[in-house]
Amino acid sequence: MNLRRDVFQAIADPTRRAILLLVASQSMTAGAIASNFDTARPTVSKHIQILAECELLEQEQNGREIYYHINAKKMKEVADFIEPFRQMWDERFNKLESIMKQYKPKK
Repeated sequence: MNLRRDVFQAIADPTRRAILLLVASQSMTAGAIASNFDTARPTVSKHIQILAECELLEQEQNGREIYYHINAKKMKEVADFIEPFRQMWDERFNKLESIMKQYKPKK
């Protein structure tokens, strides 16, 4: 059975977000990624598999090692989807800040 994974479910997990942060700056093997966590290596491998299925991570074989790195194109798609929401909340917070600055407490 081939499950189609949702990108937002994948990044909802704090361990998977931590993995993305780790490989954002450099490619890493599964073992190198797993060494940063206090969980079993198969657990980290499952997280890596989910991120790869969502195309957030890409694999590159170098000899016997498989290195994982960020799929910048897919991350940009996620960021582009989120951007209008970020802008909306920025506007709302700016309006709230403006109202709060005008508020004068009664003495």
